[in-house]
Amino acid sequence: MTASIRASFVKRFLDALAFLAMTISGLCMIVLVMSFGLLVYGRYVLNNTPTWVEQMAMLLIITITFLGAAVGIHERTHLSVDMVSLLLPEKVNRVIDILIDTSLAGFGAAMLYYCHELMTFGWYRLIPLLGIPDGLRYAPVMVAGGLIFVFSLYRILVGIQKLFAKQSVVANGGQ
Repeated sequence: MTASIRASFVKRFLDALAFLAMTISGLCMIVLVMSFGLLVYGRYVLNNTPTWVEQMAMLLIITITFLGAAVGIHERTHLSVDMVSLLLPEKVNRVIDILIDTSLAGFGAAMLYYCHELMTFGWYRLIPLLGIPDGLRYAPVMVAGGLIFVFSLYRILVGIQKLFAKQSVVANGGQ
């Protein structure tokens, strides 16, 4: 198996992970909107407000936000300032990108580790009105931290490969 085939496989695998994370986020968004429709219907039509909707909405919003953020790291749609990079040489930009991805990988690893601790700490308490473990609040954040770590690690490896690639390879689009 050549290096380019392995890199292509890894890229497709990470793309599939990102797609799965966005699909889960999208499904959570649908459930969130439907549950608030149920809340409004229950409150104004049935005069019986479902009390569990708020607690479930918090879990869904956490899932949507953090999985979406992890995909933003993978697809490079997070906020960045390009003014400085326009003034610097290409090699310096690549080094800066590697440093940024390294800090993101560290942040993702910290999210993974500390959210795992929070999840295990809160696992034996129950979320009021839902009756599920409180530690589940941290599961999406922990998963997102792992995804951020993996996505950033891949970007670091690709960045290092491009940094040390020969000029002719870089001139041909990095392939």
